[in-house]
Parts: sequence; structure tokens; C-alpha cells
Amino acid sequence: MEQVPDPEITDAPEPEWVSIPTYAVDGSAGRLTQRKAQLWALVLESRYLENRILPGEYGWRVQVLRPDLDAATAELKRFVQENRDWPPLIPPVRPMRENTLPTLSVLLLVATFHNLTRLDLTVLGRHPVDWVEIGSAQAHRILDGEWWRLATSLTLHADWLHLLSNLSIGGLFIVYLCRDLGSGLAWSLLLTAGMLGNLVNAEVQLPSHASIGGSTAVFAAVGSLGSIAMMRYRHHLRRRWPVPVAAALALLVLLGSEGKQTDLGAHFFGFLSGLVLGWLTELLIGVLGRPGRLTNAVLCLASSALILFAWWSALTFAD
Repeated sequence: MEQVPDPEITDAPEPEWVSIPTYAVDGSAGRLTQRKAQLWALVLESRYLENRILPGEYGWRVQVLRPDLDAATAELKRFVQENRDWPPLIPPVRPMRENTLPTLSVLLLVATFHNLTRLDLTVLGRHPVDWVEIGSAQAHRILDGEWWRLATSLTLHADWLHLLSNLSIGGLFIVYLCRDLGSGLAWSLLLTAGMLGNLVNAEVQLPSHASIGGSTAVFAAVGSLGSIAMMRYRHHLRRRWPVPVAAALALLVLLGSEGKQTDLGAHFFGFLSGLVLGWLTELLIGVLGRPGRLTNAVLCLASSALILFAWWSALTFAD
């Protein structure tokens, strides 16, 4: 019987690995760090290119099979070019305005006005003036056209404890907002958001609902700061962009939901109004820049005039 010899068994040639030159990918001749080598390896794996990383005397090396060298280099070069400016740098910190004293002076005026409402005064022929009756945010009267209540209710407080809680807690947020945006823009934002919050609250509450207090504007400041931070750092935060708003919402829950006489609707809608208007404000600042001294002065005067006109309307037209 003829015996067939076994075929000769030969060893398969080992694959030839070659290192990807760093300068061919990003134009640098520096050492390749372990972190960057791992990132490049991940990019190649996503393109189904076999690779390995090795430590070397002059940094880490990314190696591929010789037939894949050109394709791997091209993929990494494209990846580096597409991500060259990502993540973007954190925007520079804006210099804070030195306007703490004027802001505190406005808060002092609010406290002074609270004292005046406790006195037996005659104003524009009214004696005595029932400030709460003509200036509180009564839902049915607001919807009947007494617009001034949207603003006047923000300047009224039930007692000294109510006033001090708004001044002490809210003052922190308001001072910071004024230093960031400028007094005129910040107060205009707070007044608009506070009035808008009161209007929405009147729409959803029962007709008999009534409220007073500046807490609507205080939580508008909290919402504004949250949305401004979100807009300002949205690229740097990337997937965590809602974090500033979530922190502001946590403050709303922590500070705005306690007490039997707490108006949750006013707090929430003030916060929501501040959130929206703060977002719009930061958007405009990104296009036009922060307002200068003259613009801030005009906005301050406009806000003051609106409050005075609202009280004049209350004293003149309220039943």
C-alpha cells in the first residue's frame, strides 16, 4: 500500500505591526500620552481597525497592521481636525460691577416704604390709605384690568418677619445679579419677571386669591441666575448643561415651599419667568454686550418710574 507523506507544516508569518507617527496625525512631534493613545485606539476600534498601544522610551505608541497604516492615519487625522476646538474654553469671568451700595440702598428703600405703609397717612386725597387693599395682587381685580397690582404687590409685605426674610435671603441673589448684569438691567429684569409671575399666578388661581410680597421677584432672581449660568457655560458643561437650572430649582424647593401662608404659585411662576427672561437676557448680552453706564441709568429710571406710576394708578383708580 502506497503511503502518502504528510504535507509539510509551515508556521504562518506573524503580522507586522507598525507605529502610527504622531506628526502625521496632529502635526506635533511631542510625546504621546497614555490618555491620548487610549483615545486614538478607541477611534480606530470604532472604524474596525485592529490596533494596540505600547509604552515606549519616548511616550506611548499606537500600532496597527502595516496594510492598515494609511487608513488608520487618515481616520485619526480626521478625528483630530473635527475635534480641534472641542471642548471650547470656559468663557472668561466677567468683571463684577461695583454697585453693591446702590443695590443695598434700593433694598433699604423697600424697608422704608414698609414703615410708611404702617403710618396713618393721607395721600392724593385718600385717608387713611389701605395700601394692602389697593395694592395687593388680587386675582380677579388684576384680570379686570387693574394692572398696577402686578407691580405694587411686589413692594408690600405682611410684617417685619416677611420683609426681613425677603431682604436677607433675596438680597444675596439680587446683589449678585446686579453686580453681574448691572443695576439697571438687573432691576428691570426682576421687575418684569415679578410682574409676569404675578400675572400668570392670577390666571391660574381662584378669583378670590390675593398675595403680597417681593418673593416673586426674589425667585425670579434665582431663576435668572440659573438660566444665565446655563447659557454662559453651555458648551463647557455639554451633557450637564441643565445643572445650573437644577440647582436653582433645588433652591426654589428648599426656600420657596415652607410656611402655611406661602404662595407657591407666585414663587414658582416668578422662578419660571426669571428663567425665561434670564435666558433671553444672556442671549442678547452675547450679541450686544452688557449695557453701559448710560443704559443702566436709563433702565434704573424706567423701573423706578414704573413703580411710582403703578402706585399713582392704585391711589387714583382703585376702588
